[in-house]
Amino acid sequence: QVELVESGGTSVQTGDSLTLSCTASGRPGRRLAMGWFRQNGGQEREFVASISRSGQMSYYLEAVKGRFTISVDHAQNTVYLHMTSLKVEDTAVYVCAAADRQIPIVTTDRMKYQYDYWGQGTQVTVSS
Repeated sequence: QVELVESGGTSVQTGDSLTLSCTASGRPGRRLAMGWFRQNGGQEREFVASISRSGQMSYYLEAVKGRFTISVDHAQNTVYLHMTSLKVEDTAVYVCAAADRQIPIVTTDRMKYQYDYWGQGTQVTVSS
């Protein structure tokens, strides 16, 4: 019943900043736990960041910690990923995810199994 639609992806230069957004429709009464993942070509989907249902706690992939920030606007049913100091290695399709209940914090390779809903993704390309 939950639909997620991402936007904001584009082509940028190394060192640039970019903010992605993901808007949810058909939300249940309770707040959703939200997350961002990315996938480059034929590689497996990789966890990037997550935020708790309350919006008070966040969790990041070590490679983006200190550069990326996840936030949520419950009134707009939208989660954001603010990215700074972008690197060529950040190039990927960024995908939004949501869960009906609070998810456990597990190792990054297991995070993708904790979510119930997925968007179609938005392309971010970083060039040097």
